Amino acid sequence: MRSYIRHPSSIPIDFQLKGAEGNARPAETEHALNVSKGGLAFLWHHPIAPGSTIRVRITLVDPPFEALGHVAWSRHKGDHYEIGMTFLDDADLFPARMVEQLCHIEEYRRQILREEGRELSSEQAAREWISRFATDFPGADT
Repeated sequence: MRSYIRHPSSIPIDFQLKGAEGNARPAETEHALNVSKGGLAFLWHHPIAPGSTIRVRITLVDPPFEALGHVAWSRHKGDHYEIGMTFLDDADLFPARMVEQLCHIEEYRRQILREEGRELSSEQAAREWISRFATDFPGADT
């Protein structure tokens, strides 16, 4: 059973693998599939070995969210691989919660555009989402 609730996402992330010698490889950009308090998952065109060290950066928030983690799993999905990573530092857990909420808000913004034809700014979407759903968002102990 999962330790954390996963939230659907399509937010852009930058990630960088650390090489065996500790050298960082060039940063790559992808979209997160989901984000949870414990880590995140994204699609990539190559498998990444479990245990590999990876740094992620999400620039959707200001200041950008950055976290170091380990690849927990790599699963073949069609012509890509789904990569799951876990955060290494407990200090990243609270900022990850904020990123989770941003995922919900951005999805809400897209849903309103699809269903109602209203185009909301990120700030308008945040205000509406908070007034409608923030009380139902799982607490920090979830």
